Amino acid sequence: MFTREYPEVLIVGAGPVGQMAALTLARRGIRVSIVDREWRTGAHSYALALHPRSLELLDRLGLLPRVLEQAYRVRAVGLYEGGERRGKLQISDLRDDFSFIAVMRQDALENLFEQALHDLGVNVRWNHQVVTLTPEEKKVAATIDHLEKSSFGYAIAHTEWIVLKSLTVDVPFVIGADGHQSLVRRTLGIDFPEVAEPEYFAVFEFKSDVDLGDEMRLVLDPETMSVLWPLPDGHCRWSFQLKDWEEPLPPREKDRVEVQIGAARYPVLSEERLRAYIRERAPWFDGSIDEIRWRMVVRFDRRLADAFGKQRMWLAGDAAHMTGPVGIQSMNVGLREAWTLANLIADVLEGKAAPEKMAEYNEERLAEWRFLLGLEGGLEPGPSAEAWIRPYAGRLLSALPASGADLAALARQAGLEVRPGVAVP
Repeated sequence: MFTREYPEVLIVGAGPVGQMAALTLARRGIRVSIVDREWRTGAHSYALALHPRSLELLDRLGLLPRVLEQAYRVRAVGLYEGGERRGKLQISDLRDDFSFIAVMRQDALENLFEQALHDLGVNVRWNHQVVTLTPEEKKVAATIDHLEKSSFGYAIAHTEWIVLKSLTVDVPFVIGADGHQSLVRRTLGIDFPEVAEPEYFAVFEFKSDVDLGDEMRLVLDPETMSVLWPLPDGHCRWSFQLKDWEEPLPPREKDRVEVQIGAARYPVLSEERLRAYIRERAPWFDGSIDEIRWRMVVRFDRRLADAFGKQRMWLAGDAAHMTGPVGIQSMNVGLREAWTLANLIADVLEGKAAPEKMAEYNEERLAEWRFLLGLEGGLEPGPSAEAWIRPYAGRLLSALPASGADLAALARQAGLEVRPGVAVP
C-alpha cells in the first residue's frame, strides 16, 4: 500500500483542492500520499470556472498551458435585470497577466493534476479509504483500508466493496480535502453549521449556437439569481435559482460517475421547463437548445466550519466551507487554501517556520469566509452605484467570480464598495 518510507503528509480527498495540495508539496520535495475512497476521477463532472488567482497558482505549478488548451476564456460579466441588459464588468481590467476566467470540466482539471503528480512519482491512491485518524503530539496515526469491488450472485449480480488490505501509518501532518462530509473535520470534533439557508438551482448543460463571446451573464431579479456560462466545445450552462423549493430527496453521497457537487440528487428536468425558465428570466437568450447532456436540481448548502484545524490536522476547500454556485468561490478559494496550507506545512517540516505558525492559517481563513458568506462585512452601494443595482449589493457578494482584492476591484466597477471597517482578505 505504501513504500517503506511513510509520507510526511497524508492528503485525504483527491478532488482539485486535494491534488493542488499534493502537487504543491511534491514540488517542494515533501513526501506526500493522497488517497480517495472513490475508484477513479470523475467520468462526467461539473464544469469549473477558474478565477485569475487560481490561474496564477496553476501557472506556478506549470499546468497553465495545458489548462488553457481545454478551457474557454471569459473576460467579462454581463449584468442583466430580468430581460434588460444593465451593464458589464471587465474581468480583463483586474490584472495584466491573468486577465480572464478559464472554464473547463472538473474531470479534465483532475486528470491534469494527476498526470503532473505521476510525473513527480506520486500516484493518487484510488480505492483507499481512511477509516480512523488518531492525533498525537507530533504525528497522526492513520488507518487506511484498500478497497476492492467484488461481485456476487448469478442470476442477479450484486457488487460491493470489500477490504483488500488495511494498514496504519504514522504521518506528521494530515490535510483534509475530503468534502462536506469530511472525516478529518469530524475526527477533530469541529462543528460545520449552516450559516444561511440552502440555495436550490436548476442546472442545465447543453449544446447551443448561442454566441456569448467572452462573457458570462448574470441575471438578477428581486427573488432569484440566474447565471449563464459559456463552456468549451459549443456548450453552455444555465443555472436558475429556485424559490420556495421543497427538497424531495435526502442529500446524496458524492458520485464521481455522474457529477461532483457535494449537493443532492433530484429528478431530471424537462426541456420544456428549461425553455420556460429562459422565457421568464432571460427572453434575450436566442440560442438553440441541442443535446442536453446534464440537468438536475441541485442543493447548495452555505456552511462554515468553526475552525480550519488544529495541531497536525488541517482542512481546505469544501471540508471547511460551502457556498452558492454563482461566483464559484468555494472551489477557487479552496485551491488557494491548499496552496497556502501546503507551503506552510512544508516550511514547518523544513524547519523554516514554527508549528505555532499554523494557527495563523486558521484565523486568516475564518476571516475570509466570514466576509465571503456575509457574516462580517460585505458589499454596499457606493456614491457611483446606479439605482437599479443598489438593492442587489448584498447578494452580489457571492455572485461575483472573484475573491480578495480582485473581488473588491470587480465590485467597484459596479459602484459597490467593501463595507467600511472590513479588511479585504
